[in-house]
Amino acid sequence: MNWSFWENETFFNNIDVCIIGSGIVGLSTAYYLKRNNPQLKVVILERGMLPSGASTKNAGFACFGSPSELLDDLKTNSEEKVFSLVGKRFQGLKLLRENLGDTNIGFLQTGGFEIFGKEDAALYEECASKLDSLNEQVFKTTGIENCFRKSDEKIASFGFSNVEHMIESTAEGQVNTGKMMAELLRKVQSIGVTILNGIEVNGFVSTTSEVVLSCNTNLELKTKKILAATNGFAKQLLPELDVKPARAQVLITEPIEDLKLNGVFHYDKGYYYFRNVGNRILFGGGRNLDFKTEQTTEFGLTEKVQQRLEEILNTVIIPGRTCKIEQRWSGIMGVGAEKNTILKQVASNIYCAVRMGGMGVALGTLSGKEAAEMILK
Repeated sequence: MNWSFWENETFFNNIDVCIIGSGIVGLSTAYYLKRNNPQLKVVILERGMLPSGASTKNAGFACFGSPSELLDDLKTNSEEKVFSLVGKRFQGLKLLRENLGDTNIGFLQTGGFEIFGKEDAALYEECASKLDSLNEQVFKTTGIENCFRKSDEKIASFGFSNVEHMIESTAEGQVNTGKMMAELLRKVQSIGVTILNGIEVNGFVSTTSEVVLSCNTNLELKTKKILAATNGFAKQLLPELDVKPARAQVLITEPIEDLKLNGVFHYDKGYYYFRNVGNRILFGGGRNLDFKTEQTTEFGLTEKVQQRLEEILNTVIIPGRTCKIEQRWSGIMGVGAEKNTILKQVASNIYCAVRMGGMGVALGTLSGKEAAEMILK
């Protein structure tokens, strides 16, 4: 690429912080950097036309967490760790709503439900027996009273089949993540953050005073500090990190007449999740059918997962109804051996904020705030 003097001078010179990745974490970090220090020159590099990972490709859940998910986490982690993460999810969503406004992100406090079939009898009994203790910990962490409660009486109102029990979460909600990211982009650009799309970072060399980035456009870009906010793609730049990609496949139906569904729903320990988008059903999951195949940075769909999604859709969610699938897609999450984010200084002028664990909507804003504070120390 033959860059002009004007381009080099305006876009590529005297950069204080270069953020790699324009997802919710990268944009939130830029927002807090500029808000705390307006004089900083902050540039975000994004390889795609839109954020490339999961920020605009997810299901649009508030990501508070379901009872079976929390109990599963407690089997391998302490109460302190599990509910500390719950607190971060709660605080992150609160910050997101305060910064952007509920209308601008399409936030609806619909509540959430975990559904259990006959085959889930043991899991349900475990969850039901632990509701009091879960509610106690959630209250200590967030101040929400009686967050989880049995809700079998609402099963019929949603039109489900083969659902024996249901547990409601008052803290869950819906987010329109397209609107969310559009508003976040608008907000950071309005305060002077530069976002350059179509630029992929292939590598970097760090010295004591600067980092030199090599990019796909024959661009050699110099910056004082960098933040990798590439989540599931983190190992491509920082191979030492414990971050594995996790592909999530999603579909959405055409509009369904007289749809009874309203809210967000978890099924099979959260490996399946669905919600209404107006009078459509958005349904995703199935990664547990083939973890090895879904541990990839390649976008795409598999017949195994898509068939299972349609099977559950037709036999459990809207039994006896016929509906067409309007669109299918996938997103890439970042997961690891531990279920928490990695926010750390990798070297003197290199930082990372990755591994959102499929909870980026809830964790992204808080992670960005903490990343900005880390960089400005």
